[in-house]
Amino acid sequence: MTNKAFQRIYTQLEAITKATVSLRAQGVPNDELATVAGRLAQVVKIKDDLVTLQVYEGTEGIPTDAEVTFFGEPPALNVSDELAGRFFDAYGHPIDGGPEVEGERRYIGGPSVNPYKRKQPSQLIPTGIAGIDLNNTLVSGQKIPFFADPDQPYNQVMAMVALRADVDKIILGGMGLSNDDYLYFKNMFENAGALNKIISFVNTTEQPPVERLLIPDMALTAAEYFAVDKNEKVLVLLTDMTLYADALSIVSNRMDQIPSKDSMPGSLYSDLAKIYEKAVQLPAGGSITIIAVTTLNDGDITHAIPDNTGYITEGQLFLRQDSDTGKVIVDPFRSLSRLKQLVIGKKTREDHNQVMNTAVRLYADAANAKTKLENGFDLSDYDNRCLAFAKDYSTRLLAIDVNIPINEMLDTAWELFGKYFTKAETGIKDALIEKYWKEND
Repeated sequence: MTNKAFQRIYTQLEAITKATVSLRAQGVPNDELATVAGRLAQVVKIKDDLVTLQVYEGTEGIPTDAEVTFFGEPPALNVSDELAGRFFDAYGHPIDGGPEVEGERRYIGGPSVNPYKRKQPSQLIPTGIAGIDLNNTLVSGQKIPFFADPDQPYNQVMAMVALRADVDKIILGGMGLSNDDYLYFKNMFENAGALNKIISFVNTTEQPPVERLLIPDMALTAAEYFAVDKNEKVLVLLTDMTLYADALSIVSNRMDQIPSKDSMPGSLYSDLAKIYEKAVQLPAGGSITIIAVTTLNDGDITHAIPDNTGYITEGQLFLRQDSDTGKVIVDPFRSLSRLKQLVIGKKTREDHNQVMNTAVRLYADAANAKTKLENGFDLSDYDNRCLAFAKDYSTRLLAIDVNIPINEMLDTAWELFGKYFTKAETGIKDALIEKYWKEND
């Protein structure tokens, strides 16, 4: 053993398996990071002085005299206000050419906030996207994923949400981002002049997939600093959690663990839950809201990743291409925010609930009319009006490129009701109709 700048270096391995190496070492804590022959590893087991390290990239070609260098600590992040506006890698090192961040050293991956210290979420987080704000309103402290096919522009939607959301800090955890996507986020944030409230942790496709496993914990450690220590409203964006789960699968296969459904590790539920459960509304006013992306395989929501995610999160936002308008929309039928009732009509206008329900019901009537048309049945006048309404509703409210305040969304919906339907057909309460109905001239 030698000592180089306080790093312990060993060159005598006692055992090598497909995914682990074992050696005799003193004073090594659990979860400590190390490199084995230049490959990233982490301590997974200690018995007396026999230390077992999991080598993330596998052990193939590693000799028994390989150099093992211990980092001296588990994965950690320096937290301070200096994090704002910066881009980091999976280890918390700057990738934007700026200096290392000075601050308090915090280990990542700690426990989530004690339920006793949590408060029921009640603060609205507006995004400017009507498919979210009108139909699936977000609440601070909520955890919710976008479900999207890989060809959907989900990263653009995440960037739009980041720039529009009314929060103090936005933390991006990018896993398996292409270089184009990384530059897209960087340019969007810089051009919008919003860098001062955005912090990014990025793993690109060129970097080892296993490094993705550190990204959510890095992002959430930064989020906890701003939410708990600074009482700020923090929005955490995680993309793409499917690539995170794939990295878990790679590691568990190398550890010879018996795979569960869809080749995923048996620990998938708890691995995802320990990330999502960091979402919290704190009594002092700080909050962590988590919006993640889960990409689907051919729209399959029964796959283990979206299936487990659905049990943990408070709903989902489903992106799809609308065949009638060509726009990418937030699907009103397959999207759900389980906490929206905590703010609808309380933090938003009194007509919100009725307008939302009426618009979705009329959109459903249009879907039925479309089925009749496809099966060769004649359409009624009402059917035709529903189809015309659906096209307008999709273009002016559901499309992700619409960016307007909630009151304008409600006014637009009233305008569409007046354009295509009678007051009676909407089924909305008379008091609200008297106050908000817009006759179409």
